[in-house]
Amino acid sequence: MKDEHKPTIPSAPDLAARLKQFSIRVIKLSTALPRTQVGQVIGRQVLRSGISVGAHHREARRSRSNAEFVAKLELALQELDETQYWVELLIEAGLMSESRLRDLLAESNELISILTTCVKNVKRREPVIHK
Repeated sequence: MKDEHKPTIPSAPDLAARLKQFSIRVIKLSTALPRTQVGQVIGRQVLRSGISVGAHHREARRSRSNAEFVAKLELALQELDETQYWVELLIEAGLMSESRLRDLLAESNELISILTTCVKNVKRREPVIHK
């Protein structure tokens, strides 16, 4: 019986493409923000955190150990969480409507689920001892 609560883990190239599309959406969001001081400050923050997620994933794919892989994915998770914070702040401050950002928040939640599952799966593996 398939567990319906577990996210489907896309292949690494599919996840990389999805993370890149997430970054592009964040870039477009930052350019659509009001040109006020607050809009620009939050825009820089959401831009920085949102576009770094894919970079951390790319670094993880080139890691030399499971520990390094997990560390890079955990950084990506932190950046996704921070991105969500800034997006929520945009909504709650009335700078952008919730309906306009709903899909971006949903995608970030899905990406968090996927990356969390990846981290858990790697942590469950027994360490490989090289002789």
